[in-house]
Amino acid sequence: MAKLFKVEIITRSEKLSALKSALAQHNVKGMTISNVMGAGNQKGKTEIYRGSETTIDLLPKIRIEILTEASMVDSIVAIAKKELNTGNAGDGKIILIPIDNVIRIRTGQEGEDAL
Repeated sequence: MAKLFKVEIITRSEKLSALKSALAQHNVKGMTISNVMGAGNQKGKTEIYRGSETTIDLLPKIRIEILTEASMVDSIVAIAKKELNTGNAGDGKIILIPIDNVIRIRTGQEGEDAL
């Protein structure tokens, strides 16, 4: 069985459209997208709310999860790095997770066939 990976990307929500378009041009089809909250090097931000200073240390982000075969990982990472980089703190992270198997519930297909 070929090696499978989950590419998990956590980034700014306003970058989602550009990333989806770029991935679609390279025939990356399936992905799961979730709204998440997080804190990292960006350290949150300070705002004035009803006259008092408030620190917001969990910021809204999106998490994109893509299951793919090993041969596509490098191109997905390159596309994500290009599309998501603003040069500022808070651009996000790309996490690569090896997957032993994927099973499509409806058909019982496994591995790459289940993608």
